[in-house]
Amino acid sequence: MSDKRPTPLEIGLTAAIVSIDGNEPLILTAPGSGDELGGLPFGPFNPVAHRTFEIGLRSWVEEQTGLQLGYVEQLYTFGDRGRHALVGSTDVHVASIGYLALTRAADNTSKPQVAGASFEPWYRYFPWEDWRSSKPAVIDKDILPVLTEWAARSETPNTSRALSRKDRVRLYFGFEGAHWDEERVLDRYELLYEAGLIEEARRDGRPAALERKSLPVLGMPMRFDHRRILATAIARLRAKLKYRPVVFELLPPEFTLTDLQRTVEAISGRHLHKQNFRRLVESGALVESTGEMSTLTGGRPAALYRFRREVLQERPAPGLRVRGRR
Repeated sequence: MSDKRPTPLEIGLTAAIVSIDGNEPLILTAPGSGDELGGLPFGPFNPVAHRTFEIGLRSWVEEQTGLQLGYVEQLYTFGDRGRHALVGSTDVHVASIGYLALTRAADNTSKPQVAGASFEPWYRYFPWEDWRSSKPAVIDKDILPVLTEWAARSETPNTSRALSRKDRVRLYFGFEGAHWDEERVLDRYELLYEAGLIEEARRDGRPAALERKSLPVLGMPMRFDHRRILATAIARLRAKLKYRPVVFELLPPEFTLTDLQRTVEAISGRHLHKQNFRRLVESGALVESTGEMSTLTGGRPAALYRFRREVLQERPAPGLRVRGRR
């Protein structure tokens, strides 16, 4: 009979807190201690103090940052070995329940925050995901050449994968005529991790990363698996736009149609045709005019709108099924 004791397990809560400032999607980050990288805000779950995970999350986020979260949804439980513990480690292993949370920029400006915490552009961590102006140069310059070479090597058969390396590179990065799917944020990140092209793979001791003499600079790394959690949050939010009116959780109560379009573009990483977008909004009956005009546009006054909440009772999936231009 083995005398080895099981590794202690702790439940943590990790929050991907999203906001929009102008045309920039932001994510709240917390500083690391010492040489530790910064990452997403996280804290332990206290089952005595809080009846549910979500109550616990809202409580410690408000305590640490001063933010009162609006929309919150659970993403996934992240507990892979290596995120907090390694083989042979006797320290507490943390299984983290990831959350997506949305907050309006106007609600953040006067709130106190824990020292060093700040909202950072999320494309700083995923520069290959921002297609609003054009295809990101980093894809053809730093990603596809190395991924193509990696995919061409012989690979160990893996019955858990339906697609080969070559197929995944083609489908996930819109290579060789494949369509770029903005919702595959996590698939792209995990492919880069598997190929050993990002700093987290080297830190975790993955052979594919250790055998490389140098790594391309592919976004800012985060502590533990927080960039993976953030990729999951971005993918979920991009998908959610199409069948839930979550975008209005990031806008002020009154907004212009340009504000709405720019917010959708910022999240999806896609440029949208102005007239097609406005026809989509009108046909979806998601907004209604306030009868007022905004003079803060820098040009001609623009009509102000608000979210028409009645749409939630009128149909089951009131979202914006937008199509971007490539």
